[in-house]
Amino acid sequence: MPFNLPIALTLFRLVLLPVFVFFFYLPYTWAPFTAAFIFWLAAVTDALDGYAARKLGQSTRFGAFLDPVADKVMVSTALVLLVQQNDNIYLTLAALFMIGREIVISALREWMAEIGKRGVVAVSWIGKYKTAAQMIAIIGLIWKPTPLLTDVAYALFYVAALLTFWSMFSYISAAWKDLIEE
Repeated sequence: MPFNLPIALTLFRLVLLPVFVFFFYLPYTWAPFTAAFIFWLAAVTDALDGYAARKLGQSTRFGAFLDPVADKVMVSTALVLLVQQNDNIYLTLAALFMIGREIVISALREWMAEIGKRGVVAVSWIGKYKTAAQMIAIIGLIWKPTPLLTDVAYALFYVAALLTFWSMFSYISAAWKDLIEE
């Protein structure tokens, strides 16, 4: 297994996962901020590992595999914790849709790679905006610093859900001809 800075950042993100969960459940007034900070740190390492891999010429197959896994595990964990904490059907449905989209797109990318057309479902700008909105919203919903900022986080979460639908539709549309071909 190759080891370099981008892979170290990705592995660090995975190590942060149980730490994040631990602080999420602590019953202290400072715990939500700490959990949100840990999630923010994980989000930053997600951005940095890809940048470092490109900038330093350290892209590897293992890193390309591990990075999206770490991202999806961290985000899915945060979504499950938020659903458990908030008795809100709209948040639950949006979170289910977000997790479902990740499964669908991962399967689509794997299948497209199998038929030699991985580039058809490469990451798009919609997916990047979806990720940014989702990360900021999750941080706000974990921390809940004020009622106003919590409401803004909820609104951004639903924007992220709409972008989730849009990006999934875009990826499936791009691959549709190959999906229906027999």
